[in-house]
Amino acid sequence: MQDSPDNTRMRFLLDLRRRGIGDQAVLRALEEVPRDAFLPADMASSAYADRALPIDCGQTISQPFVVAYMTEQLEVRPHHRVLEIGTGSGYQAAVLSRLAHRVVSIERYRTLADTAQARLGDLGFQNVEVIVGDGMLGAADHAPFDRIIVTAAADAVPSALIDQLAVGGMLIAPLGPPDGVQHLTKVTKTETGEQRATLIPVRFVPLVAGKAQHL
Repeated sequence: MQDSPDNTRMRFLLDLRRRGIGDQAVLRALEEVPRDAFLPADMASSAYADRALPIDCGQTISQPFVVAYMTEQLEVRPHHRVLEIGTGSGYQAAVLSRLAHRVVSIERYRTLADTAQARLGDLGFQNVEVIVGDGMLGAADHAPFDRIIVTAAADAVPSALIDQLAVGGMLIAPLGPPDGVQHLTKVTKTETGEQRATLIPVRFVPLVAGKAQHL
């Protein structure tokens, strides 16, 4: 007998709590955003499985625990302006939109960007703007940002992103080689420099410079 969608989502939220996600605002945001709506129709039945899943253009939608963990670590508040690097299907941006005042998301693939923007609009997530661009350069025209989240791995945090982070702001990004161990790294910008903390090991697609020439 197949579980109802309500039971599936309830188990999904209980599993996140069991694994240490305790921020009630983050859990509420994850409950409000229908993850299955951000996947191809043939993948929807796997939406709440705790694993990364493929989407168009050779990209992935991160596993739910990683989305929840990164979001919780960012400590997003209702007045914050958030920059996301790597829109993908738009799921992480939708979750952030429930917590922040405004979300700007950069995607190098126009197909993904256009699809995500349309999907977000159709689902009522009106405080998200998706831009086609080079994630390594950020979005200087919209800076400064209170929070920045990078959903692709790099060897180091691009300097442009640090420049666009407000003093007192936080950035979270997976750092490490594309074919090796990466760790989520949390950067807090201070008046005199940065404070860094290394968090959990993860696996993300690589952060690539420039806009995609096709797709």
